[in-house]
Amino acid sequence: MAVIPVELAGRSYEVRVARGLLSDIAQEAAPFLRKPRVPIVVDANAKAHWGSAVEQSLASAGKEPRWYEVASGEGSKSWENLARLTDWLLAEGVERGDHVLALGGGVVGDLTGFACAILKRGCGFVQLPTTLLAQVDSSVGGKTAINTPAGKNLVGAFHQPSLVLADLDTLSTLPPRELRAGYSEVLKYGVLGDATFFDWLVEKGSDVLSLEDAALEQAVATSVAAKARIVAEDERETSGARALLNLGHTFGHALEAETGFSDRLLHGEGVALGMVLAARYSARRGEISREDAARVTRAVDAAGLPAEIAALGLDCDGRTLADHMLHDKKMDAGTLPFILLRGIGEAYLARDVELADIAAFLDEQIQAH
Repeated sequence: MAVIPVELAGRSYEVRVARGLLSDIAQEAAPFLRKPRVPIVVDANAKAHWGSAVEQSLASAGKEPRWYEVASGEGSKSWENLARLTDWLLAEGVERGDHVLALGGGVVGDLTGFACAILKRGCGFVQLPTTLLAQVDSSVGGKTAINTPAGKNLVGAFHQPSLVLADLDTLSTLPPRELRAGYSEVLKYGVLGDATFFDWLVEKGSDVLSLEDAALEQAVATSVAAKARIVAEDERETSGARALLNLGHTFGHALEAETGFSDRLLHGEGVALGMVLAARYSARRGEISREDAARVTRAVDAAGLPAEIAALGLDCDGRTLADHMLHDKKMDAGTLPFILLRGIGEAYLARDVELADIAAFLDEQIQAH
């Protein structure tokens, strides 16, 4: 088992990475299960695959699971579902000292975390991420949110979990496309801050995607450790360090918005293509070599992720995509910082990017490929 501490001012929590954690949930999360009834927010897929294992473990410790099921997909991160969930938690008698379990992907974690952030001004929760994307990204760091008509994740709170259990067994039930989408966030940690890890992924990425034990645990643990270091330095994204985690996201969110935040483009797929675009735009500015940009493209393509805008079949121009960025939550005083590259493993925050130039660049990408 890999155990990665997330060290924050005055408090910390663990991320545990191993197989079999959900089958032993009663022991792994014992300090946070103080009452006989255990509230669990779950999506349908996670419950179908892992509900029985969780129930059996809790029953062995004399605990009764209380299930609240949400639909899979970004549509569940809404005001309406937030209201229904908080009403249910109140009806279940959840107190400030209690912990709610979030079993599922990033949607479940985001919705549950936000509900726990506002319930009685804050109660605890434990993340039980069942997708690769959630294990290496959304379950760690305390960002919780819902979506609104204006955009994705625009209403939320920073609310850290008390524990994260990343059970690698859960990844065997993922559709290949979902697994690849999660791998994009693994690749992101190499591109933004660890050239050695990037090189390792170029060599071992197929082993990770094949769920080979040693490679998978190393990839997940290395990714979590990278995020933990950045979150510890800049928990609330005020110094700029945590903003580096948004590599690929500004481009990616614009593409997600253009596809209606639908299954046409999964979040991880948007991030992957966004990283390619960030690398190419950095090369266009003369900040990295075109070969480095090409290496990022090849790594994304080798993982079976979209590396060209043309692959999405969009009917829009660069200005349309750039306009989506106006709703980005990172907008500050009318300007939008971009995460760009000075080299593989050397991401930085650029504050001198004009959206008109981004629109022109995206037009070039749409026409050239």
